Amino acid sequence: MPKVRTSKKRPPEGWELISPTLDDLEKKMREVENEPHEGKRKAESVWPIFRLHHQRSRYLFDLYYRRKEISRELYEYCLREGYADQNLIAKWKKAGYERLCCLRCIQVRDHNFATSCICRVPKAKLEDGKHIECIHCGCRGCASGDQ
Repeated sequence: MPKVRTSKKRPPEGWELISPTLDDLEKKMREVENEPHEGKRKAESVWPIFRLHHQRSRYLFDLYYRRKEISRELYEYCLREGYADQNLIAKWKKAGYERLCCLRCIQVRDHNFATSCICRVPKAKLEDGKHIECIHCGCRGCASGDQ
């Protein structure tokens, strides 16, 4: 999750509509980064950062692909400046990955037995009453079959 970089180039038309939301998410990100993490596991301390990163990317994805409220030029500007994760959005466009929480959950090299994360398993295939939580991002289930 790289920092948002701003160029000297003026933002495209429509930036005024999305900038307040992106600024709020950026403020929340700063607060979470500076939050004390004593008493938490090493992985748990970055979960809020993953959630905000996902939220910011999903916001821009929905504005462009679902609601069609922003132009292609503005969408590409936001990707170039680092406001959204281009690779995560590319996965969301593919069947079966519509609800993917983060890219680490599908990287087989990060898991035992070269499989994907437990949060990718549909809830119907898990034992009843079993509480699952991803160790990488804290997700509780991002399989596309879950509703």
